[in-house]
Amino acid sequence: MTNTETIILDVRNLSKSFGGIRAVQDVSFSVKKGELLALIGPNGAGKTTCFNMLMGQLPCTNGEVYLNGENITGKPPRAVWRKGVGRTFQITATYPSMTVIENVQMSLMSHYERVYSFLPLATKLYRDEAMGLLELVGMPEQAERPCAILAYGDLKRLELAIALGHAPVLLLMDEPTAGMAPTERIKLMQLTADIVRERNISVLFTEHDMDVVFAHAHRVMVLNRGELIANGSVTEIRNDPKVQEVYLGGGNLFSDEGHLHA
Repeated sequence: MTNTETIILDVRNLSKSFGGIRAVQDVSFSVKKGELLALIGPNGAGKTTCFNMLMGQLPCTNGEVYLNGENITGKPPRAVWRKGVGRTFQITATYPSMTVIENVQMSLMSHYERVYSFLPLATKLYRDEAMGLLELVGMPEQAERPCAILAYGDLKRLELAIALGHAPVLLLMDEPTAGMAPTERIKLMQLTADIVRERNISVLFTEHDMDVVFAHAHRVMVLNRGELIANGSVTEIRNDPKVQEVYLGGGNLFSDEGHLHA
């Protein structure tokens, strides 16, 4: 993580209720520039609801969200995206009939507000920049392959390249390694960590794989039943009795050798 203390995202008392159900309750936290911050918790803890409020896909019941000091609370998703917030989803979202590079070109065309260009011209727009993003995620040799035939791990890497096409200052990644094999999970999060360092962007991600979280996160937050119950370093979180009891059913998160308990 960079030494700067610049706050990119500042979340204040964020809450969401669905009728009498309080899905998120007075959650406050900040994300610093160049920080890789994990948000973990059991299923139903409120992680995705929190993401949806940050991105403007759900209105919050209470609270405020600031991006680079600007209040973006209640702004629609496209406006939030235009401010520099990108997102990847648990289920990949690409155009299967298009090639890999065309998918990235579409992202760049949207970023540069050229989405209404005629198709013959569109195929030539921003190819060099798109190829640079594919090289960044390790996929230049697959540029001309249709997305429909890509392996799942490659689709995840492509989705990351697409998200980076908008040059985000903050990237929200919802379960980025879901459905991937263990080795693929490690590679994708190492790639993400490298990009965070090289581009000095901020990433807030949710994840169930504790090996991934503890290996790469600069800081970890824990949600339970909509409440933020812990926020600290990997060491602080893995030794927090409340986290161990509520999130993992008690016991130490790590063995004496430092490995994660199953």
